[in-house]
Amino acid sequence: MTKDLPTPDVPLKIGTRGSPLALAQAHETRQRLGAAFELPPEAFEIVVIKTTGDDAALIAKDKPLKDLGGKGLFTKEIEEQLLAGGIDIAVHSMKDMPVDQPAGLALDCYLPREDVRDAFISPGFGGLADLPEGAIVGTSSLRRRAQLKVARPDLTVVEFRGNVQTRLRKLDDGVASATFLAMAGLTRLGMIGEVPATAISPEDMLPAVAQGAIGIERRADDTRVAAMLEGIHDPTTGQRLAAERAFLAALDGSCETPIAGLAELDGGNLRLRGEILRPDGSERLDDDVTGAIEDGAEIGRAMAARLLARAGDGFFDWRA
Repeated sequence: MTKDLPTPDVPLKIGTRGSPLALAQAHETRQRLGAAFELPPEAFEIVVIKTTGDDAALIAKDKPLKDLGGKGLFTKEIEEQLLAGGIDIAVHSMKDMPVDQPAGLALDCYLPREDVRDAFISPGFGGLADLPEGAIVGTSSLRRRAQLKVARPDLTVVEFRGNVQTRLRKLDDGVASATFLAMAGLTRLGMIGEVPATAISPEDMLPAVAQGAIGIERRADDTRVAAMLEGIHDPTTGQRLAAERAFLAALDGSCETPIAGLAELDGGNLRLRGEILRPDGSERLDDDVTGAIEDGAEIGRAMAARLLARAGDGFFDWRA
């Protein structure tokens, strides 16, 4: 393996989006690879790739993600570079990843998962219950929008796109009284304590599937890179995501359905909680199952089947 390791002269190219959070995740990947193989930072090159989802004009439109093209907005150009050989690996926020992999690519390396919780963000209010009736809340997440409608149907929910910094700026401009971010993103950016954030328990707002997890994608036939990634893969995160992403894949896998899911491990057991909602918050169906860790993917698929059966034929008719 030693002779195949990258060097400053022939560095491993790490592809990423250019947002501050994406760059923080790419630097974490570089640091972990360097530590695992005793390599200097110069043995890695971080390559910033602009995706359709980074287009400022699209962000400014504040349209739902499903109307702009779904999760692929944040991955398409990066995956094209990976397939073409312009980069060696791609670093992604797993909650942005579609469940279907492009032919020729593999996604089987995950870094240790961060805080899975959502964060309530507001300069003037301490939590969702503190918001006055009719207050404006901004979010780009179909899941969060639906969950808000269940918890506080009186609120006015508006579309809120952009990275962490963009959304905070919109709050400062008075576009909304509050918004939501992932605690993991705030942690990775070193912004805990700098942002008016209150963590929300999963019991109150079940997070997105794979929230808080970083995935590293590679070419399926690149055995050299596969061997390197084994050195930083976190099996526990992989076990949790196997259940959550199987649940997501069996339900929908796009950005067109409000879906939440969280797997947690306790000894040899895996607990999976799942939730599907109508976008207007008029109906919410959930499930909670504990089983053997090795059965995680099957637990996810079975849970999806049960929820779909309970939902009936009309639950997703709004997508037509």
